[in-house]
Amino acid sequence: MGSSAEEYAAFEEKVKRTVYIDNLSPQVTDAVLKTALGQFGTVQSVQFIPNYVEPRSIPQCALVVMQTEKQAEAIIFEMNNFPFMMSGMPRPVRALAAEMEMFDERPIKPGRRITCQWLDPDDRNFDVAQKLKQVTQRHAKEASYLLQLQLEEEEKLAAQQAETLKTNYKKCEMLENLYSDGSHGRLAYRYNMKLTDD
Repeated sequence: MGSSAEEYAAFEEKVKRTVYIDNLSPQVTDAVLKTALGQFGTVQSVQFIPNYVEPRSIPQCALVVMQTEKQAEAIIFEMNNFPFMMSGMPRPVRALAAEMEMFDERPIKPGRRITCQWLDPDDRNFDVAQKLKQVTQRHAKEASYLLQLQLEEEEKLAAQQAETLKTNYKKCEMLENLYSDGSHGRLAYRYNMKLTDD
């Protein structure tokens, strides 16, 4: 089924307003992305691209449609020139201009026809197709292993951040208790220290 020239032109305009963001933590949600990118303009939609390598669908990248092309360009410029961290990821998030092939719902270009067929074992391109299949399977295994390493690294980082936060909270709580019950005055007197209002 073909598409009209107007529909295809509208899709091309949407692609120009879209930013492809990757290196995302699995903890990043739709709301987190909208909040983080809301400083650049109006986020119209967020579509996570699922990871089909693993049985679990872990969002590692997303397509973010902004209201204007200028807003999308601002995000790409900012993230490529300054580190932009998001939700415990140990390395900065990256942003690129979206491409048409990244969209599932892209319309067919008017006038374009695509045909597919199975290759017979006797076909001269059958061996090439088999090699491509093997390379694809090997790549899938490598990507799965790298993803597992990345997830383990993120879990360690999240645990470290939680521990640091808990330690800092205890310190603040202890200082608050010292000031509330007047112990800070007694400690200052005991160690011959002067207290100031600073």
